[in-house]
Amino acid sequence: MSQLQIFAATATPGGEDSLPSLASNDPGLIAAELATRGIGFERWPIRVALAEGTNPAAVLAAYAAEIATVQARGRYPTVDAIRMTPDHPDRQPLRQKFLAEHTHGEDEVRFFVEGRGLFCLHIDAEVLQVLCEAGDWISVPAGTRHWFDMGGTPQFTAIRFFDNPDGWVARFTGDAIASRFPLLPD
Repeated sequence: MSQLQIFAATATPGGEDSLPSLASNDPGLIAAELATRGIGFERWPIRVALAEGTNPAAVLAAYAAEIATVQARGRYPTVDAIRMTPDHPDRQPLRQKFLAEHTHGEDEVRFFVEGRGLFCLHIDAEVLQVLCEAGDWISVPAGTRHWFDMGGTPQFTAIRFFDNPDGWVARFTGDAIASRFPLLPD
């Protein structure tokens, strides 16, 4: 189930301020809270169950209608699919790379079609943790400081939308803030 937790960016692990000021599984409340901070969030139906080993091209073909919907909104001519499994050979280095706080020069737009992942958004004095699961569409504006946790045993497939033909390009902030907040439980 999708979830939003909001923490103070200054929270210290185990400290009085380490509890979230808001925790909700209500998709409407999640969308409303994120919208006030410029983040898009929608719940879409999962129409296709993907077979084990489905390749990225087949994922894109299966969700062509959803891709067309996002592309009709403009700005995202480049699309790919990422599928992470517990046996993916690069899962640990990719997890470490995604866990470092970074920004992008473009929006980060994802539609989760399987599994789950944890987006952590560092906006002003807050850290918003958005647990995205199958059916969640999220749009993080360019320049938003964030990190992503796919867990130690990742299991997700997401369609990624880009306005940059080079795809995923990160600018790492060097801030160790991500180490102070909960990770995605396995």
